[in-house]
Amino acid sequence: MAGTTTMLGEETRTGSAGAAARLAEAADELAAEGRYEQAYQHLRTAVRLLTASGIDELERLRREHAEAREQSRRDSLTSIYNRRYLDEHLTALLGDGTVHNPKGVSVAFVDADHFKQINDRFGHRFGDRVLQHLAEQLALDLPPGGFCARYGGEEFALVLPGCDIASAVRTCEAVRHRIDVHDWAALDPALRVTVSIGVAHGVGPTTSVEQLVDAADTLLYAAKHSGRNAVAYRDERTGLVRLAGAAAARRAIVQPA
Repeated sequence: MAGTTTMLGEETRTGSAGAAARLAEAADELAAEGRYEQAYQHLRTAVRLLTASGIDELERLRREHAEAREQSRRDSLTSIYNRRYLDEHLTALLGDGTVHNPKGVSVAFVDADHFKQINDRFGHRFGDRVLQHLAEQLALDLPPGGFCARYGGEEFALVLPGCDIASAVRTCEAVRHRIDVHDWAALDPALRVTVSIGVAHGVGPTTSVEQLVDAADTLLYAAKHSGRNAVAYRDERTGLVRLAGAAAARRAIVQPA
């Protein structure tokens, strides 16, 4: 068995397949000499090495596949989820009416106010840093199962499974306030960033992804047209668009057609 131990040591340097091949060759030589017990031990060790190598290779391929799949769902700039993941996950959430009912799913669209002015004044590289900081703030303190995704440009989406419209509005108002009071001066003393948010709600398969996204997008623009730095939602009792928090006191709240 000393020869087997030596070859096992070589395996760490040359790989399982190479060590197994050498063990098989040695087994042939031992068998030719009539040393059948030692030949058997060599072959048994070779099989064990090849089996372990195959399992390790399979695990490596599975791990690389999982990592590639995860990367394909991430936004390259901000590292949060991208639109592809958003579409896939929303479809799954709305398609399974047994998981989150009766509260359904809330979706909020978030847009950085006057972001073009930030790019024009500070440059696009600086604007990218702002988006990275904004994504970090958006992803903080979301309810269980909630996530943030970059929809495109300076527009993001918050998905809040199991949240009715009232709790979703509270969450979004907390997000808006957190961004409003964030220390943006750490990036530049002249910088201030606010966001407008539109939040919509749907329940189970009776609501399509397109309907929910369109509703949130419409409410986002209602928030912008009503003075920005606000959360807009639709009152389920009256059907009218309302603003949350301090913005609720504004007189001009745009009602979408």
